[in-house]
Amino acid sequence: MKICGISRLEEVEYVNAACPDYIGFVFARSSRFVALGTAIKLKHSLDPEIKAVGVFVNETIENILKIGVIDMIQLHGTESEDYIRELKSKTSKPVIKVNRASQSADYLLFDSPSPGSGQTFDWAAIPKTGKPFFLAGGLNPQNVAEAIKQTAPFAVDVSSGVETNGVKDAAKIIEFIRSVRKV
Repeated sequence: MKICGISRLEEVEYVNAACPDYIGFVFARSSRFVALGTAIKLKHSLDPEIKAVGVFVNETIENILKIGVIDMIQLHGTESEDYIRELKSKTSKPVIKVNRASQSADYLLFDSPSPGSGQTFDWAAIPKTGKPFFLAGGLNPQNVAEAIKQTAPFAVDVSSGVETNGVKDAAKIIEFIRSVRKV
């Protein structure tokens, strides 16, 4: 499980209590953007068992490599296979590529066309792939169990589905994680 868009200390407290596998720091222009200095402070408060994923959109490889507080890299833009291969040659951190088949990425992630909008991804549109994948796009505590049953993802990724008025909600995070663990 990944809770994406963590940007406040209170949210780190919520995820530490709920124990997802991953959290996401969004370093791209977004309402969930987190500055590097803030991400460093949040990472220091994060349970060390929870891996931090850095989310980037068409960022330079050099800038990604400067972000030392992340354990994985999520590419959410138009990054090419050549780009991914070059990035992987310079880091041992696993790479997740969003909404495109990639031979070079370690994982894929399938998301709605408007990430973070709450719009549900069409689960039937997931291509057959031998790669482990994260499923995102409109997941919430009410539909995540069915999404897992239908798609058998490596992990599920949620952001707006655990928010109230654009802010992470502790009760929704706990409910989401309970729904996942029941499957």
